[in-house]
Amino acid sequence: MFNAASVPSYAPLSASSSSAEDSPLSRYGWTPERTQLFAPLAEAGLLPARIVRVDRGQCDAVLADPETGGLRTVRLDTRPVGDADMINCPCTGDWAAVDLNAQPMAAVATLLPRSTAIIRKVAGKRSDGQVLAANVDTVLIAASLAVDPDLGRIERFLALAWESGAEPLVVLTKADLVDDAEFIRADVEAVAPGVTVLVVSAETGEGIDVLRACAPGTTVVIGQSGVGKSTLTNALVGTEVMAVQEARSVDQKGRHTTTTRELTALPGGGVLIDTPGLREVGLYGGEGVDLAFADIAELAEECRFHDCSHNTEPGCAVRAALADGTLPQRRMDSYLKLQRENEWIASRSDARVAKARLNKWKTITKSMRAAGGPVKR
Repeated sequence: MFNAASVPSYAPLSASSSSAEDSPLSRYGWTPERTQLFAPLAEAGLLPARIVRVDRGQCDAVLADPETGGLRTVRLDTRPVGDADMINCPCTGDWAAVDLNAQPMAAVATLLPRSTAIIRKVAGKRSDGQVLAANVDTVLIAASLAVDPDLGRIERFLALAWESGAEPLVVLTKADLVDDAEFIRADVEAVAPGVTVLVVSAETGEGIDVLRACAPGTTVVIGQSGVGKSTLTNALVGTEVMAVQEARSVDQKGRHTTTTRELTALPGGGVLIDTPGLREVGLYGGEGVDLAFADIAELAEECRFHDCSHNTEPGCAVRAALADGTLPQRRMDSYLKLQRENEWIASRSDARVAKARLNKWKTITKSMRAAGGPVKR
């Protein structure tokens, strides 16, 4: 069974000269670097697989059949041997080492290091993180043109995407329903510095070919319900792989058609992960906010004082931009709000680490005293 304690934290993969071009898993993103990384696990009799769907305690994964050499999907046990937090549990997009001989069913033995991971704060007041998708190259942020895009929410999604280590891409869907798509795109581009913003219509096919070219490798689609994520997935795959429902006509809100994160291979190469609609997009700390608000960061570099708080200091370039309208107050408010969230997460994380360390030493102290030995720190 899956050993939670052996899950490596996500990190860049090292370079290798090994070849993985002949592996049937290459269409799912298997690389020479992963071949090298997996070598010790292969010697232990484990097989590489990519997780395409996760349920409670089990998952579906694609692997190369050792008998036929082709691809097949297997059902795997993912129940941990010990305690596992939500970040270290297997998720869609993970590369896993699979033990086909495990009992009572084939199981995930461990996970390979993640090259990227999209982590959000779980809903509510808890500060724990939840991985939405792993080993992603592009985060496709879908927003519907059927209603006025929520710029603040797009900024939040962009911060989440930048923090993952993947490349964000904003896609404005349902272009066939509006006449001013290009004007709306300009508004969105203003809050997405350095990010490509595309206008598409799955109904007419507008922009779909350009989108395919902009999203090689592994792409995850995120956004609210009703923005057309599943319809977009079907258009890219070329067949009805995802069920879709019409958004409510009164407010264009969706109905949570997609209930799990599912990975699908694209006919032209690469894979796509469709996700359920996100009601809450809590950030999980890091530098994503600064990257999403790169324009404010550039202004801050022009402030007279390097530690300017942008409140009352003289020579503040940020307040000057607010005064002359170059920087909208709405965007500044959004930036400050997300910064406060990051600070709260950081403080809660520090407290959680301190508590875990204290509990560890309490356990050690208790064990040593019971054994009659000295206790040292």
